[in-house]
Amino acid sequence: MPFRLSLLVALCALAPVVSAQTAVQDLGISSHVLDIARGVGGGGVPVMLEVQTGDGWALLGRAVSQDNGRVESFTADESAPRVSGTETYRLTFDLSDYWDDEMADDDGPSLPFFPEVVVVFRTDDPTAHTHVPVLVSPFGYSTYRGN
Repeated sequence: MPFRLSLLVALCALAPVVSAQTAVQDLGISSHVLDIARGVGGGGVPVMLEVQTGDGWALLGRAVSQDNGRVESFTADESAPRVSGTETYRLTFDLSDYWDDEMADDDGPSLPFFPEVVVVFRTDDPTAHTHVPVLVSPFGYSTYRGN
């Protein structure tokens, strides 16, 4: 009996951790960094997912784009709020280090023109899959609602 009780206590202690880690994944928000200057996925780009609150923005999670540029899920922030209903989200793509090698060979500026790309969008069903790709080049970007 003591072993079962210990196992139950251990599992209960892990419940908040599991819930926090899956909170962002349950939202079904994904992205894709597409490098249209080179025609490849933009790997290694840090991405932050936030939700709008009454007093600003709350961090839901972070990710780094895979080698192919995809962001399939976000690692939840410990203090991530639960979301439901219609919400406004913000994805922030940190491109400050992404173009360094590309632009060093150029005769133009050595710093990225757009060090960050910020995309704000709204969805009324937080459990439905929402895909928000971003197309980037050294001097421009675009986005759209994917599927």
